[in-house]
Amino acid sequence: MATVRLMARRLNSAEPGFAAAFAALVAEKRAGPGANGAQVAEIIADVRARGDQALIEYTARFDGLELDAMGLRLKPDEIAAAAADCPAETRAALAFAAARIEDFHRRQMPAGLDYTDASGVRLGARWNALAAAGLYVPGGTAAYPSSVLMNAIPARVAGVARIVMTVPTPNGALNPALMAAAEIAGLDEIYRIGGAQAVAALAHGSASIRPVDKIVGPGNEWVAEAKRQVFGIVGIDMIAGPSEILVLADGANEPDWVAADLMSQAEHDSAAQAILITDDAGFADAVAAAVERLLETLPRRDIAGMSWRAHGAIIVIGDLDEAPALIDRIAPEHLELAVAEPQALFDRVNHAGAVFLGRHTPEALGDYVAGPNHVLPTSGSARFSSGLSVYDFLKRTSFAACDGAGLAAIGPAARILAEAEGLDAHALSLALRLDKPDA
Repeated sequence: MATVRLMARRLNSAEPGFAAAFAALVAEKRAGPGANGAQVAEIIADVRARGDQALIEYTARFDGLELDAMGLRLKPDEIAAAAADCPAETRAALAFAAARIEDFHRRQMPAGLDYTDASGVRLGARWNALAAAGLYVPGGTAAYPSSVLMNAIPARVAGVARIVMTVPTPNGALNPALMAAAEIAGLDEIYRIGGAQAVAALAHGSASIRPVDKIVGPGNEWVAEAKRQVFGIVGIDMIAGPSEILVLADGANEPDWVAADLMSQAEHDSAAQAILITDDAGFADAVAAAVERLLETLPRRDIAGMSWRAHGAIIVIGDLDEAPALIDRIAPEHLELAVAEPQALFDRVNHAGAVFLGRHTPEALGDYVAGPNHVLPTSGSARFSSGLSVYDFLKRTSFAACDGAGLAAIGPAARILAEAEGLDAHALSLALRLDKPDA
């Protein structure tokens, strides 16, 4: 368990021991493997065996909701009634965000590939959408309508025919903003279930819920563990860890701005991480003081304060040119480049989930209205993975087509390789055709 400090740790690249201290920061584990693996496995097995009845019993136990009378699936009038309670200003903001998210993701749609090479062989690849996707949406206090848009819109743009949403409704309460977001995203197949049991139902199906091909969306450690266990039966987006932000800022910034940016992720979770890298020691002091002032007023100050003191860091470097190498070792989920010439530094950064360029582009824009997806790799996984996109809801199928001449041009080499690998039927399937090219 992380030690909670009185303040965020301070590192200076000019001091002895910096390399070891920075390596320890990068290696720090903020969320280990779930200790609930056995319980989650039991829930998944129970849902597989008993289907709806298991879902009803778990919902009564965990959400205080009796589903026998109302059913698992929300009725259209229930969705509409709850969505109608969403404040007009919030709904307008959701619609504004949805339009920007859709525009960005439509521009991601890939083109197919179809050509004939010099040997006369036709080659290519085509893209097809998944048939069905499941969107897990947290309910209760962790209800984020923006995540509904960020997960559902790429699936719809990709052409997924069936998008299913599951959301826990503790004591039967429907969150109006979530329902409004679902309406805006075009979702109408919504089930009032949550937790590992919802993931199990999406993966394996029940009498009321047909299974899907991929499950996306955030959740607590039970949901994350369930997604881990059903992977392979269905696809998943990722196993997301606690939120994180790295802000690279020079001394020309407003300390209060940078402090707010750091706390924008720290307030998510006590295991979240916020890091400042700066070439100005005086500015580092000013930001540290601004964070402490902000923590006196934030409604989520207990969570943000624990995150900052347990996992936060301020790193002073001698020159901004040192930053890209450090950034790539951290591979942050969110990276802000609050410097005079952000593009020059961005060109040297290889590993980050999403990057925000310039002093007037806070990460919070990306969470809501910028357009790119806010579902991003965490815990250093930006080294090898990317944020959610239309590609997550598409699959690529390659194809090849030969006539007799094309086979004669490339088949002999394939036959030789098959024989070299000792795969005689492979070689024979080629040889029979090569011997009778006009058949």
